[in-house]
Amino acid sequence: MKQFIVSSALATLLATAGAAPPEAVPAEHWQPTWISSPQPAWGDDWVLPLGMPTRLRDVTLRQALRTSLGGEGVRLVISNEYGRTPLRVGALAVSTADRHAIPVRFQGRDGITVAPGARAISDAVSLPVRAGDRLETELYLPDAATVAGFHWDAQETTLVLPGNAIGRRDVAPAQTFTTRAFVAELRVASSYPAQTVVAIGDSITDGNGSSIGRDERWPDHLARRLAPRGVAVLNAGIAGNRLLRDGWGQSALARFERDVLQQPGLRAVVMLLGTNDIGFPGSPFAPHEKPASLEALTNAFRQLVAQAHARNVRVIAGTVPPFEHALEGTPLQGHYSPEKESLRQSLNAWIRSAGAFDGVVDFDAVLRDPAQPSRLDAALDSGDHLHPGDAGYRRMAEAIDLQALLGPAMTEAAR
Repeated sequence: MKQFIVSSALATLLATAGAAPPEAVPAEHWQPTWISSPQPAWGDDWVLPLGMPTRLRDVTLRQALRTSLGGEGVRLVISNEYGRTPLRVGALAVSTADRHAIPVRFQGRDGITVAPGARAISDAVSLPVRAGDRLETELYLPDAATVAGFHWDAQETTLVLPGNAIGRRDVAPAQTFTTRAFVAELRVASSYPAQTVVAIGDSITDGNGSSIGRDERWPDHLARRLAPRGVAVLNAGIAGNRLLRDGWGQSALARFERDVLQQPGLRAVVMLLGTNDIGFPGSPFAPHEKPASLEALTNAFRQLVAQAHARNVRVIAGTVPPFEHALEGTPLQGHYSPEKESLRQSLNAWIRSAGAFDGVVDFDAVLRDPAQPSRLDAALDSGDHLHPGDAGYRRMAEAIDLQALLGPAMTEAAR
């Protein structure tokens, strides 16, 4: 029997309180279809600017996202993680390509106050969506709000509109950013149990260097391969992320439970980590930090594998792509040195041969210049010699063996 989102008792309670009950959406399962991993906002003393004001008031944020699987209804998750004050959401809406804004409510009301450090999930909205649909969310902030649920490398354009501009296409944006805030997750109503793959990594997983607003990150391409099998791909990349240490966000070890293991229906995780552990020490990002050791990196990988295997989750590890000349000629150069290249080669050799993972995808081999293996292939390089471009990200996704990822028992038939 299908479950309905609003029970008759709750509907009566909401009606008595003067709030309109949310529309009932039949849902046996709620499948996560998109996430944006939150990270702490930083101050002016960091080597890179935050990319948006630290406080917003009486504005509407219009932000785009793309589904990896579809369903008959949606729910949104609002994050005040890393926020230190309550977050008052005045109103929220979601729209599809027709740009008709559909109200999104919380316990039958237009807004909600989210406690510091907490998340809030919306009522269900009757909105059929397909895999690969692009949606827009509109979030009105009536009071002063400290930026939280923040994500620096969105590879999307966020519009900041004055006042409550939900559903108003005639209002010109006051500002535009390529960062995200507050909207952290989209779930879809499904008749099938959740089936989820998470990609965790740094800016290469986050898609730095890909075309803004085009969904050309490697997890986007992997999502297109897996959608016919009814498997969602969630991108848990954070620019600057490291295995061992916090940086632009919590380390992979610290956030693995929240961003990966807690996802419903988790079948597998693809890890691409290590380039910043190797490259940051001695660079502008960590000028006084000692180099990472191979032993520390491999121990961290083994710990992540142990945590995943304890949940019966498969682990695919990606080798670290080459980065000679990375960020050269910019204020951020220093990622590469011959010593760092030696450590990268040693780590990749261990990833390939240790037998610690359920599978390995050799991103290094996919992306390197055959004539200069310590460099990215020019045809796959975004131009900064650290991040691939659109063609490189597509090649990365194509290199992932789906049977190794999902296991031999996964049916080849599409749902």
